[in-house]
Amino acid sequence: MEAMAGELTHPGCEELVRRHDRDRFLAALFAPGPLRPHLHALYAFNYEIARIAESVTEPMMAEIRRQWWRETVDEAAKGRARRHDVAEALRDVFAHTAAEPARFIDLIDVRAKDDSGEEFASMAELESYADGTAGEVMRIAARILGAGDRLDALSRAAGMAYGLTGLLRAMPHRAARAKLDLPRDLMAQLGLSRDGLLAGEGGEALDAALHAVIERALRHLDAARAFQIDHGALAAFLPTSLCGHYLRAMLRPGFDPFRQGCEIAQWRRQLILLARAFRTRI
Repeated sequence: MEAMAGELTHPGCEELVRRHDRDRFLAALFAPGPLRPHLHALYAFNYEIARIAESVTEPMMAEIRRQWWRETVDEAAKGRARRHDVAEALRDVFAHTAAEPARFIDLIDVRAKDDSGEEFASMAELESYADGTAGEVMRIAARILGAGDRLDALSRAAGMAYGLTGLLRAMPHRAARAKLDLPRDLMAQLGLSRDGLLAGEGGEALDAALHAVIERALRHLDAARAFQIDHGALAAFLPTSLCGHYLRAMLRPGFDPFRQGCEIAQWRRQLILLARAFRTRI
């Protein structure tokens, strides 16, 4: 099975991930070569479903596209691929790895939140979304890399750290679509309103809300770093090693989460990932 996997290449998926999901692309370089195309397939699939809410204006159209992907996953699991780069790559993922189709369906379903117009009611709901997106991607990646379910607890901690960090980093982009990813109960506690925040108000109360989410992300990062990770499965979790650097940048005085991006130079990201890979730690 692995020998056959080594012959597979999906350049379309690889290029998609290289352009749109740089952290995971760089982390995948540390995976065994024969399994790397399957990670690219997973990450390309994740990108495709994540961008559905951005590419349509009507929730019904978004649901139609999600249903198309559900059917695509089902077909791929049966050995049949639709005429789409990612669909063809998924067929090979299911044929040559232990990745379960149901987990891909779960990734699709949780993304319905993106175009629902509903905000997260609580921090627990925000964390559940982070686990259901970034955490689920890590659980699937671990299975692709042969770890089975042994690292599911790590996937939850690392996924919540990476997912919360990602939501904070995406705030300018998501706010432009009137999507606000701060818990309603936290905003109410701090006297913040959705309309006020989207209009540019916030001040010290916004800083407090931002710091509360950052604190939770750092707590999950600390929990993830306590795990021992097999070298062969490390690539699934390496993107989380960048979280501390992103979060510290957001803690700088005067940082505006709605107007400032939060990036790390590629050379620095590569050095961070290399150092963590050498230690087999995130």
